[in-house]
Amino acid sequence: MKFTIRQLQIFLAVAKHQNISKAAQSLHMSQSAASEALLNLEHMYEVSLFDRVSNKLALNAIGHTLRREAENLIAHCQSFEEKLLDHTDVGHIKVGASFTIGNHLATRYLAGYLANYPEADVQLDIANTPDVVARVLNFDVDVGMIEGEVHHRELELIPWREDELIVFCAADHPLARKKTLTNKDIKEALWILREPDSGARHTFDRALAGLLPDINIYLELRHNEAIKNAVESGLGIGCLSQIVLKKNFANGDLVPLTLPRRNMRRTFYFALAKKRFRLESVKSWMETCRSMDQ
Repeated sequence: MKFTIRQLQIFLAVAKHQNISKAAQSLHMSQSAASEALLNLEHMYEVSLFDRVSNKLALNAIGHTLRREAENLIAHCQSFEEKLLDHTDVGHIKVGASFTIGNHLATRYLAGYLANYPEADVQLDIANTPDVVARVLNFDVDVGMIEGEVHHRELELIPWREDELIVFCAADHPLARKKTLTNKDIKEALWILREPDSGARHTFDRALAGLLPDINIYLELRHNEAIKNAVESGLGIGCLSQIVLKKNFANGDLVPLTLPRRNMRRTFYFALAKKRFRLESVKSWMETCRSMDQ
């Protein structure tokens, strides 16, 4: 075996930053040393890993294939070192979570996880579901937490907990007194919804499939708090997870509405890259999440 672990680390850093200088800085080494190590790796195996355009280094087809193998090797090495040092309880982990989960659930799990692994370096990356899935598949995070079922041949989904979307309006909205919406109400209302790629929007579109062409979507917003604020201001009615709305319903500033015979239930999933070495910290994170939901 002619390559070194350091060369793999440099290769992965350059793949991430697409720049030798930034990669070297992230690894606390000189630019010249990083550049030389990368060139030596390529020369040893007579292979080019990057397309060099101006100051940018972009992974080519071979580089993309080898990146995931390198990520797995480094993950194995890190796990092996932790066991050698008898620090398997460190629990370092990078978590990607969709907006609803990240803003309303993951921080609570984080507190529980750190109670068990106080020395752990935990990174929480919050984005919409497609972005979280992309980061899982790109090995940018160790585990994803998403709001809907995503089909991809390299993605493993593990069911985790159930959720339900709730349609709601402001306390002084005309529909607040009606409580139960007819198809006519649904068509005449101004809807304020999450963006089309979000997990919440997929569930809404599925539940209202037959009426979608006639629904008046007034606003599409990326963040749950923005939707709640817009609805509370009287701009329309919304549809979000019950997790997001629990406190508002208790306070009475927002009111739940019923849509008869509309299935708004959905499943939250852990998302993992099938080809990635599964860290012990990922198993511990999933166990923490499940135990805190009981």
